[in-house]
Amino acid sequence: MKPGSIEIIDRVSAVEAIKRLNEEDLLFLNRLIVERLKLISQARATTLMTSFTRGDRVGFQGPDGRTLEGMVLRLNKKTVSIATDDGHQWNVAPGFLRLIQSARGVEWP
Repeated sequence: MKPGSIEIIDRVSAVEAIKRLNEEDLLFLNRLIVERLKLISQARATTLMTSFTRGDRVGFQGPDGRTLEGMVLRLNKKTVSIATDDGHQWNVAPGFLRLIQSARGVEWP
């Protein structure tokens, strides 16, 4: 079991309890679950974001399936801004990027 997780010993009982909830309670439970999933996703993106730094050379797959390469311009809250070799700028989720060449140790203006 992962740190910070709990084990539901009796899933059948949990399912039966959920079946007895009214609409208001189910909507409340749904909001809790959605908030928790968003928090987990945000934590994962933040962790992935630490893999990159300004000036790194990265690659990613464009919406048309082409592989694009470029340089990291900025680390945003949820995405990484990339200037591609063809002169375009993209905001890409860090999970879609692969590091080609690190810029760590290189000074930027």
